[in-house]
Amino acid sequence: MTIRTKLVQISIVLLLISGACGAEAAERASKKLQVFILAGQSNMVGHANYITIPRLFADERTEVQGLAKLVFKPNMKVTRATVDKQIATKIERDAINNKLRKKEIEGADQIAAARKAMAALQADYDKQTQAIKSTFAISDSVYISSVADNSRKSGPLTVGYGGSGDKIGPELGFGMSLARKIDAPILIIKTSWGGKSLHYNFRPPSAGPYQLNEKEAASDKAADIKKNTGLNYRMMTAKVDEVLANLKDYHPAYDASAGYELAGFVWFQGFNDQFSDPFRDNYKQNMITFIKDIRQRYKVPAMPFVIGVLGTGMTAEKVAENKVSLGQRAAAEALRGDKVAAVESYQVYDLSAYEVYKKGWQNHFAEWCAVGSDRPYHYLGSGKFFVRFGDSLATAMAELMQN
Repeated sequence: MTIRTKLVQISIVLLLISGACGAEAAERASKKLQVFILAGQSNMVGHANYITIPRLFADERTEVQGLAKLVFKPNMKVTRATVDKQIATKIERDAINNKLRKKEIEGADQIAAARKAMAALQADYDKQTQAIKSTFAISDSVYISSVADNSRKSGPLTVGYGGSGDKIGPELGFGMSLARKIDAPILIIKTSWGGKSLHYNFRPPSAGPYQLNEKEAASDKAADIKKNTGLNYRMMTAKVDEVLANLKDYHPAYDASAGYELAGFVWFQGFNDQFSDPFRDNYKQNMITFIKDIRQRYKVPAMPFVIGVLGTGMTAEKVAENKVSLGQRAAAEALRGDKVAAVESYQVYDLSAYEVYKKGWQNHFAEWCAVGSDRPYHYLGSGKFFVRFGDSLATAMAELMQN
């Protein structure tokens, strides 16, 4: 066989491969884009540091270990030893920095040596961080446009769409899990702001005017309070409207001829409605009204709607005492059969991380950093929790879409 003949054969093979890849891309592009809205307050924002996600690998339960395959690249694994080494480097760097800041290191030579050591540790930490982050999956079918407090970004779904580029919320587990359940390109529009209530901040238009309490009515801010009723609802819909008007900018597989479908809505909120009787007592009706208003606004009367039930109480008994959680369940029950479901977050609360927190995270800082990164009301900033809960939300959503 001549060299020329071999080259011709290789060219034919490459053309066939290219054609197959092109056909696959064309098939995906020709499918209707599935758009999902995720909205809520700080636990939708997400405050779980990426370094807590590798705990999925070490969980005793096979189904939890399996979720690592959703969020890590194939054949990639981050061991606890790798995590501990990175945390130790950070602690050593911070210890030197604190001594410099407190002026506990004196003398020009000693200060220069400390700064040099700190710079070396920082370089080592950055290298370790990059190596760990490179193991996380980057979706080629799920894209996201996210507003998470002041962290605003768009692109393919991966780690970093939480409250900062180092954090996640439920969007990661939700999107990666859903991509395995539906055969179509997916776009997530996430709008979330910490410290916001349904009764006031996300108040839906059909809920009627907000009734000021005595203190609010007597203040010189009364007019502003009235004006800002439902502000986050309006900010949410404005973001959704902007993305829907420019879909090709947010998902490369969007095909205008195939169109898009507003395929579902996920709501995860509730903490700030716990502290006032009108907020608590009206949660069920506010939630029902919210769902109906969203469906009416976007002209999707049967849009699947998943409510993440507030579960910071950690146990079934504590959650059952929470009027907001009960209101969320009651809203889903009232609309049962109308493509609405409630998903319990307490069922996947990271209780092992809580054990470290409870025994004094400050005194077990290295151990704590590997399992959690925030307070109990933020589900301890546990990456394991947020991936698991995102998967639970996706499972519920897929079931609603099929029914």
